[in-house]
Amino acid sequence: YKITPAIEPIYLNAAKVAQTDEVTVLILGDSGTGKENLAKYIHNNSIRKDKPYITVNCSAFNDQLLESRLFGYKKGAFTGADKDTQGLFELANEGTIFLDEIGDMSMNAQAKVLRALQEGKITRVGAEKDISVDVRVIAATNKDLLKEVDEKNFRLDLYHRLGVIIIHVPSLNERRDDVPSLVDHFLEIVAADYGQPKKEVDPKAMEALKNYNWTGNIRELRNVVERLIILS
Repeated sequence: YKITPAIEPIYLNAAKVAQTDEVTVLILGDSGTGKENLAKYIHNNSIRKDKPYITVNCSAFNDQLLESRLFGYKKGAFTGADKDTQGLFELANEGTIFLDEIGDMSMNAQAKVLRALQEGKITRVGAEKDISVDVRVIAATNKDLLKEVDEKNFRLDLYHRLGVIIIHVPSLNERRDDVPSLVDHFLEIVAADYGQPKKEVDPKAMEALKNYNWTGNIRELRNVVERLIILS
């Protein structure tokens, strides 16, 4: 991931945070701003870097499926549970788990995540025995979690437990001077992916890219560069 001047201070702070090992981190920012890249950077600069790093998108699963995914399940816990299965918290033991889009997590799953953070214990779905886990949690969301708390969609105690360190990743529209550097970066890596020589961008075209309204942020910019490489 390209560390541009506007976000270099964020990554410098993230490197400091990484050394604290067990401190939870909450990354806030719009979709496509690079929150997952920052989470991976924190893991890679921590003493857990040689241990598992596991990502789960909390918005991609329904309530029951997310719980069984995160905490595992006991054989017979539900239809299709034909064997005891480890969850992602167990698989991430001694490493890091990145909970993306945590604002979409159900209240029931939130309670279990809070317990894992406070007590270092989880319980598989359908089981009674506790399992101890040593996992660093990094969470991210594009939602206003305090608003979600007011609307009874998110636990206040979990918000405070996650937000020991809060990092805000600015949108691309908030750092337009980074656009040329990012375009150059994507020109290089996308051209390499397609086995093509790196192309240049006309100055007027670059100015248009800088002034564009990037609602999809860096993810959208990369897609535009890819289209330009294919079609131009």
